[in-house]
Amino acid sequence: MKTQQIIALAGLLAIGLGCGYSNHTTMPAQPGTMPAITQLSPNSTNKGAAFTLTVNGSNFASGAAVNFNGAAQATTHVTANQLTAAISGSADMNSGTVPVTVTNPGTPGGQYGGGTLPETSAPMNFTIN
Repeated sequence: MKTQQIIALAGLLAIGLGCGYSNHTTMPAQPGTMPAITQLSPNSTNKGAAFTLTVNGSNFASGAAVNFNGAAQATTHVTANQLTAAISGSADMNSGTVPVTVTNPGTPGGQYGGGTLPETSAPMNFTIN
């Protein structure tokens, strides 16, 4: 009789664990796709001038953002190799060089984590005269 109770209890425990009542581990986000900049056009402007910046490179995701001097700009995804960004005159009020980068957005994970992290390219310098 005691053996039957142990077998019945073991069976119920196995069913409970098999039905999703066990702990699930959360998966960490994985690295995303790293964008790369190869060319800026134009590569310079006069201070206070509004202009459209064309960024050429590779691995640009559809939601990628151009960052001009550390601030995300209104960005249009042309292709995976080209983005354009509207740069206002107030963004380039001081002479010198400013960094331009591209950030690909991360993707959300599911119920147990996962997804990808946002990734930002190495900077390329832009000159303000």
